[in-house]
Amino acid sequence: MNTKTKAYVESLSRMINIPTVSNGKDYDKKAFEEFHSLLKELFPNIFKQFKYEEFDGSILLSYIVNNELEPILLMSHHDVVSCEDNWEHEPFNATVDNGKLYGRGTLDTKGNLWAILTSIEELLADGYKFNRSIYIESACNEETSGDGAHAISNELKKRNVHFLFTLDEGGMIVEEPIDGAKGKFAMIALGEKDYVDLKFIATSKGGHSSTPDNNNPLIRLSKFVCYIEKHNFFKPKLGETTIKTFEQVSLKMKGLQGFMFKHSKMFRHLLAKIMTKISPVANSMVRSTICFCMAKGSEGYNIIPEEAYVTGNLRIAHHDDKDAIIEKIRHISSKFGITVEVIDHGYHSTITNYKNKEYAFLEEVINSNFKDVICAPYISTGASDSKYFCDLSKNNFRFAPITATNEQLDTMHAKDENVDVDALEPAVNFYKDLLKRL
Repeated sequence: MNTKTKAYVESLSRMINIPTVSNGKDYDKKAFEEFHSLLKELFPNIFKQFKYEEFDGSILLSYIVNNELEPILLMSHHDVVSCEDNWEHEPFNATVDNGKLYGRGTLDTKGNLWAILTSIEELLADGYKFNRSIYIESACNEETSGDGAHAISNELKKRNVHFLFTLDEGGMIVEEPIDGAKGKFAMIALGEKDYVDLKFIATSKGGHSSTPDNNNPLIRLSKFVCYIEKHNFFKPKLGETTIKTFEQVSLKMKGLQGFMFKHSKMFRHLLAKIMTKISPVANSMVRSTICFCMAKGSEGYNIIPEEAYVTGNLRIAHHDDKDAIIEKIRHISSKFGITVEVIDHGYHSTITNYKNKEYAFLEEVINSNFKDVICAPYISTGASDSKYFCDLSKNNFRFAPITATNEQLDTMHAKDENVDVDALEPAVNFYKDLLKRL
């Protein structure tokens, strides 16, 4: 490990070691205050030359250049999810083991935030003057409510700020993103599926469990959940961005699979059906999904619930109409004597055009910094803060310049999250190159 890498590991480790866990409204504000103070210590040039604003714990930094060039927005949240007790490496005591830095947030997404800030800090230390305005947004509650990013986007709308592009977390540089694609790919999300949280409620007159009626609330809910799983009414479809995803990954595929992916527009209907059978990930790429995540019955072991519920999280594909899907589910649930409450109606994400010059610019920067990497646009199945900024730019990219294995990606929101120490310097260099080209 060279001197620069050691310094990088030390500074990122200090960011990792502060447990900025977001778990709703009742979070440890002192941890976030400590984290903000650390940022000011680690990146003094930024906090000297950028305007610093705080939105109830979320951060907006801005360097304003008075010219007609549109600004850019770099994003990466600094809250993390909670940790289970079965980590082999302490989640908030960053350690290096076998060339990997372990700790909660190394990938999601303090590592990316660190790379953004480090690149700018180094440029400022060298006396670099930016040609256009630069904004940095880092929310403290992306993992829960997303209120921070929403508040910041609303404020920027009031200021009539419009960005050339935004760049947030999303895809990374990975090997074999789809089985059979034997190569390295920079996965650039150009949009994300919408989401809806629904609550399905069943009621009864209650009573003692020793004299149960048929179809009590839990029985009806169970039948409903099983019906939805068995009779999946979401139609699969390959959108234009997904077709481009397949065309790009086909460059490293062989045989029949490679041929079909290369000509995915021709085989779009067949591929859509095939994808639903391959894996949950493949299925989620081509159609809307619902996952039942929470349930509650009575408070006692021997009490028939007067009210019981399950919740369902929907991820809506862009080819579906969200409200039409909600009404369809209401109709089905009514057959089981179940009512539906919309907990969260979600927030629609636009899709950036991969044929435009801004995407070509990002692709050029990636190819200049990461050799033998193929750029592949895609639609993210997860959610990010980018969706709140769709009204502020028509170019919303979700990509972090960090190389990670599929095994490392699986550690996000799981135990022993880690990043290769050798991936840190290339990530910093990517942002420096991107900023200089602007």
